[in-house]
Amino acid sequence: MRDLNDMLFFAEVVDRGGFAAAGRALGIPKSRLSRRVADLEAHLGVRLLQRTTRKLSLTEAGEQFHRHCVAMREQAEAAEEAVAVVHGEPRGTIRVTCPVTLAQTMVGAVLPLFLERHPQVRLDMQVTNRVVDLVQEGVDVALRVRQSVDDSGSLVVKKLSRTWSWLLATPGLLDRLGRPHGIEDLARLPTVAMSAADGRASWRLLGPGGREHDLQHRPLHTADDLLALKYLALQGLGMSVLPDYMCARDVREGRLEHVLPGWMPPAGVVHAVFPSRRGMVPAVRRFLDFLGEHLTEEAFRQECP
Repeated sequence: MRDLNDMLFFAEVVDRGGFAAAGRALGIPKSRLSRRVADLEAHLGVRLLQRTTRKLSLTEAGEQFHRHCVAMREQAEAAEEAVAVVHGEPRGTIRVTCPVTLAQTMVGAVLPLFLERHPQVRLDMQVTNRVVDLVQEGVDVALRVRQSVDDSGSLVVKKLSRTWSWLLATPGLLDRLGRPHGIEDLARLPTVAMSAADGRASWRLLGPGGREHDLQHRPLHTADDLLALKYLALQGLGMSVLPDYMCARDVREGRLEHVLPGWMPPAGVVHAVFPSRRGMVPAVRRFLDFLGEHLTEEAFRQECP
């Protein structure tokens, strides 16, 4: 019988869209992976892939063979999971991505507890604000904070908590330029923001009585890291939208002030996304359960110093 690993390699090449992405996920050089698939085609006596300089596509025989390869891979993963459940202790590497601020606060604080409980699990975490393609980059779990989870595509979503942001500025900036009395007054204040496409940005704000306002503005400065953005706001360079758990102490001690009380952005949904529940290894399953226990709304409120 042909080496069954070749069937796994073929499934990964197809599912990840190429030899380079599959090689990264498997930890195998691209050249070796290409050679193994070519040998597989020679052994079967049929072409499975149509190769061009830009993409790969399946032949008719390749489509049929791919379905069997995927089924074999899922059965192998299920068999491994069954043994691991009997063994009782999760093991292996979990590949995770996490936004910078979340990693530096809530997630970073609880990870040591998870690793202490499961000493045979190794964590490989990429801290980035970049949107990561889980399948292409071989990531098991991505943590995200967004106002909606509707753009998660085919990924499975596990909602963990909600978090709130505030519209803040320094008292000195508001003393100098005047405190706004209505939503229309916000347009005269300078802003600092996470990003600005073509120099423009937009904040959706919710107010009393279910009112909504889309604040269009041109930020004086941008930073794609919330802590850096907080420092810009603390210097009085502009008002900004910042998470409550990062700024509660600054508000309480008078370094920052709510710009227009009663108006704030919609709540953010803290959630984890992952490719599939089927064939999920025990370490990843245990990690998701752990996050569900520790990244709760109560925990975020307690984080507000």
